[in-house]
Amino acid sequence: MEIADKILIQGLEFYAYHGASDQEQAVGHRYQVDVEMRVDTRIAGESDKLHDTVSYSRVARKLVQVGTQQQFRLLETLASRMAHVLLEEFPAVQAVTLRVTKLCPPMNAIVAAVGIEIYRERGEPG
Repeated sequence: MEIADKILIQGLEFYAYHGASDQEQAVGHRYQVDVEMRVDTRIAGESDKLHDTVSYSRVARKLVQVGTQQQFRLLETLASRMAHVLLEEFPAVQAVTLRVTKLCPPMNAIVAAVGIEIYRERGEPG
């Protein structure tokens, strides 16, 4: 049975040092993360207890930790690592859709943001 319930975090921002070039990694940029986690929330809906669900506060702290304490060349790698950590550290999360956006990226065009969206499920290889 596919879980239809979702826990959402939208617009989580942090400053970090990811990028394909050495200069991007030295200067840094603002990043934004949106995450949608598939979680069966029926027990929490009845109990009204935080321990019966996934704490979005803990998830947000973990995402910022991965985003700021590690350094990657590609947004694909950053997003993949974030999704992996959520599935590894939060057993109630059955699947994750995660969007990572680099705000005002350095490029030869005026662009508000670039990003990637990935989907990962518990039990997938890798």
